[in-house]
Amino acid sequence: MGYELDGRVRQKQRTRAALVAAARELVAESGTATVEQAAEQAGISRTTAYRYFPSRAALLVATHPEITTTSLLPAKPPADVGTRLDIVVARVTDLVRDTEDQQRAMLRLSLEPERRGTRELLLRQGRVIGWLEDALAPLADDIGDDAVHALAVAIRSSIGIEAYVWLTDVAELSPEDATALMRWTARAQLAAARNGSLPIAKRAGNRRTPSIPARHQ
Repeated sequence: MGYELDGRVRQKQRTRAALVAAARELVAESGTATVEQAAEQAGISRTTAYRYFPSRAALLVATHPEITTTSLLPAKPPADVGTRLDIVVARVTDLVRDTEDQQRAMLRLSLEPERRGTRELLLRQGRVIGWLEDALAPLADDIGDDAVHALAVAIRSSIGIEAYVWLTDVAELSPEDATALMRWTARAQLAAARNGSLPIAKRAGNRRTPSIPARHQ
């Protein structure tokens, strides 16, 4: 981003926006986009384009929505955990459907062998897990922070693009039914946690089973 902050900032912002818009069009048409293709589509030289996006991964990350959002809850969030979770899961599943082309492109990129183990891609940065932890925060007093994190991971596994692709492409559900099922699964996982059935907690490479509150034993 250093290049974009020097000199004619507004012009550079327009150039960057043109490259991102071109990349989004290409993703919608063919499922992916390279820096060279985006440059040609936007009428910008390849050399200039690479100053903004040094790699295809960087370009595809920029086409992805909701990159910097830290919470999906309203300014005055409800106290009830179920309501909070419904809000966040609805936003996430709507995002998956509304930006399916970009989501699938990012999923394909994350599955490339050379990307294994890297953290540069959004699917590996835990942003949705953070949104879910924010929604589930009131549960921490009952089940602990590690269990909240583990529950967020479990819910994320059932509401992201990976689950959506399986449900629509393999199970052959309609987008509407796939979304409804993902939302139902999230509620079921929360209900299970409230009843004492907690997922395995894993943080910083340490695996352990969170303790179950006495009233659930």
